[in-house]
Amino acid sequence: QVQLVESGGGLVQPGGSLRLSCAASGSIFSINAMGWYRQAPGKQRELVATITTGGSTNYADSVKGRFTISRDNAKNTVYLQMNSLKPEDTAVYYCNADLISDLVPVVADYWGQGTQVTVSS
Repeated sequence: QVQLVESGGGLVQPGGSLRLSCAASGSIFSINAMGWYRQAPGKQRELVATITTGGSTNYADSVKGRFTISRDNAKNTVYLQMNSLKPEDTAVYYCNADLISDLVPVVADYWGQGTQVTVSS
């Protein structure tokens, strides 16, 4: 059974930094792309950043230049370094992995439970 577990969320002041981690574990055959999404109160879930196995990245315009996504393929872990945080970054951040499990030989999306990030003075 595949599990994605996020960590690193919390309360920070505007202009501060935070680093999120997401570790995938379980019956994993291979992981293709991984990414971060977020959902603020009353809003739709939106893409924050994605990264492929080869290291190609994609960012939402709202976080470009402030956030950095990276991954450790050997550890099946993806990170999100968030700098110059703004109040509008406040949301629940979800980890996503596009992978193939050992039990089902088909690519599918898996999601973590989410971690709260609050930016407030």
